[in-house]
Order: sequence, then structure tokens, then C-alpha cells
Amino acid sequence: MSRTIDNAPYTAFHRRLALACSGGPLLDGYILSIVGVALIGMRPDLGLSTADVSLIGAAALLGMFVGGALFGVLTDRIGREVMYTADLLVMIVCSVLSFWVDGVWAIAVLRFVLGTAVAADYPIATSLLAEWLPARDRGRLLGKQIIAWYAGSVLAYLVGYLFLQAGGQGSWRWMLASSSLLCAVFLVIRRGTPESPRWLAAHGRVGDAVRAVEKHLGVRVDGRELMPDPAASAGPAGLRLLLTPPYRRRTLFCGLFFFCQVGPLFAMLTFGPQILGSFGMPGGTVLDTLGTGLISLVFLLGCYPALRLIDTRGRRPVIVWSFALMILPLVLLGVWPAAPAAVAVTALCAYAFLCGGPNVLDWTYPNELFPTEIRATAVGVATSVSRIGAAVGTYLLPLSLNGLGTGPTMLIAAGATALGLLVCVLWAEETRGTALGAAATGDAAAPARRTPVPVS
Repeated sequence: MSRTIDNAPYTAFHRRLALACSGGPLLDGYILSIVGVALIGMRPDLGLSTADVSLIGAAALLGMFVGGALFGVLTDRIGREVMYTADLLVMIVCSVLSFWVDGVWAIAVLRFVLGTAVAADYPIATSLLAEWLPARDRGRLLGKQIIAWYAGSVLAYLVGYLFLQAGGQGSWRWMLASSSLLCAVFLVIRRGTPESPRWLAAHGRVGDAVRAVEKHLGVRVDGRELMPDPAASAGPAGLRLLLTPPYRRRTLFCGLFFFCQVGPLFAMLTFGPQILGSFGMPGGTVLDTLGTGLISLVFLLGCYPALRLIDTRGRRPVIVWSFALMILPLVLLGVWPAAPAAVAVTALCAYAFLCGGPNVLDWTYPNELFPTEIRATAVGVATSVSRIGAAVGTYLLPLSLNGLGTGPTMLIAAGATALGLLVCVLWAEETRGTALGAAATGDAAAPARRTPVPVS
């Protein structure tokens, strides 16, 4: 376990790396949210049915299921750096091709591939970031990755609104293609990003790992310190290791709490205008779009107090209390389906703010609870499981609103959130202030104490 990395001073290198790694979440938030605005014009232009809209909404999430599981394993085998830019190139191509789509299946296929590329970025970027960060800054900076997601979502609704104002509903093609510009920006930002020293050491490249630490952190490190825990390296590897004690329970925990959180969340962000319309919000190109953008902004704002609390109060109490409180506004809307639009917006904003706790732990927990050998695999699996919930929620929400009504739909969302609360009460662990290697082996009593030696 590397005490030197865990105790290293926080520098401009960490800030640049955190910015570069935020590209995946930001693009995810943008790509998944912009389609909600694009559907305003896409639906009448292409004559889409409710089932078509559901398919388009769920396609990217299904792609994320495949991408998370597949590329998490590959990232642990071939390295974080190798795939760090390839996924962005795929996103650029798919975004540009989206401008010329002329049918539901073309859109669905492109968004499936986009989702695969976005999901690939999560295990690549977050594991790379976690393996470079000092212990005291790890929770905060991993948590901030989700802020990038909501920033991307808010930006999508703002860009969508501007396109609607400038080009009307027919501008939906430009909306879908606009993500290519963001991908190009982060492609430039990521140039020169180094490989993870922990991954290098785990694959026998100890000399390269030592040189990387000395170059980028400015401290000396004993190569033996970077070597993985022998207990984690023995026995089965990859996906099989996730199913062995103690990782089996951790795998279930990370996947299920993520699943229960993002099912209602993604459905609300993708079909926000339709949800607000069911509560009487005037439809069109302005109020429902801006109303959904406001809820996205509150999702983002709720992350800031949670970021502080996970390092002052701890991971476990934050996630447990957040899930408990998130149930209340959903129950309110479920038992009061005729609530005025103002009440609905307020309740949904309350839910969005309270989501901050699970949001900032989405990638913190899977990166902390698993060793280097399977860290990206664990992040990928958690992402894949969560996207099953997101895809189901996104596909079923418009059908549920039309078939069951607003009240039952909100109560179903409350039930999914209650299941997430139960999972957290039973299985959430405390990893605050714990060295990365110690957290992965379950040794919560092993904080980083060694003082790094500067390179002269």
C-alpha cells in the first residue's frame, strides 16, 4: 500500500488530473440530458410513438450497461492511460453522425454506442484519479466528479433552450451533434496524462511507477511500497474476485445503492418536461425546459454540502440519511398527484437537493472498497448495474405516466428509494480518512501516517 501517495501534498497536478477526469461525467450528463430537450422537436418531426421515445431514452443507458462491464475489466488488464482518449474519439464520431439520423433505430444505435463510450470512461478516469489522490482529498475530489455530471446536465438544458429560441424545434439535430465540441475540448485537456503508478506496480513495472511518482508528485517512493497487497493478488482475478468474500457484499452494495438512486433520477432528467406537464406546468419550449433545468441545477447544488459532510461526518451516515430523506418528497407527490405545478417543482427540487449524498459517493465507494487489481472492474460493474435501473426507469416512466398516472409513478420511485435505504443500512461501510489500500482490504483503522520525502 502506498503511504507516499496517500500522504502526498495536493498540487496543481492533482487539480489538472481531476479536471481531465471530469470529462466523462460531464459528457454523460450532457449527452443524457440534451436528448430530453431534443425530443421536443424530434417527436413530431420523425413521428415518434411513446414506445419510440422510451427506446431512445433508454438506448444510451443500455449502452452504458455494456460499456461499464466490458471496459472496466479491460482497464484493469491493459491500463488506464491506453483507453483514456479512445473513448472520447468514439463519442465525437457518434455525436457528429447524430446530425444526419432519419429514424428511430438510427438514433437508438448511435446513442447505444455513445452510452458504451461514456460508461467506459468511468472506470478508466475515476480509478486513475483515485490511484493518484492523497487520502485526505480523495473523497472530495472523487465526489466532485458527479458535480461535473450535473454541470453537464445543466449545460445541456441551457444549450437546448438557446437552440430552441434560435432555431425552433427543428434545431434538435444541432443539439445532438453539439456534444462533439465538448468531447474535442476534453480530448485536448487529457493530452499527456500519466498512467497510474499503482497499476504499473501491480503489473510488474515498478521502475516506471517510481519514476511517475517522483516526476508528478515530486516525492521519493520505495518501489516495494507500491506493490499490491498479496492477499488481494492471490486467487481468482477480475469479475470472479468480485464474487468472493469480502468483495461479494461490497459489489452488491455498490451496485444496488447506485441502481436505486439513478432509476428515478435519470427518468426525471430525461423526461423532466413530461413530468412537470403532468402536474400542470404549461408545455412548450420554455417553461418545462427551464423548469427541468432548474431541477438539474438543484441536483448539482445538493452535492456541495454532501462533499463536506462525507469528510466531516463520514460516508455511512451521509448515504443512510440522504436515502431516508429522499423518500419524503416522492411520497408527497405520490399521495398528492393533483398538486399545483409550484408544489411539484418544489418537491422535486427537494428530492434533487437531498440526492447529493448518494451522488458524491457513486464513484467514491467503488473506488475505495476494491484493490487496484479489480478497482476499474468494480467501478464498471457498479456503473453497469446502476444503468439497468436507469434504463428501466427511463423506459417505464413515460409508459407509467400514461398508463398508471402521476401518483402511482411517484410512489414506485419512492419504493425504489426505500430499497436503496435498506441496502445502505445493512451494508454501507465507513472509509473516511482511510488509506486507499487499507480501505480496499477492509482495514479501516489504517490511516496514512508516513511523511513523504521530497525529491531533491
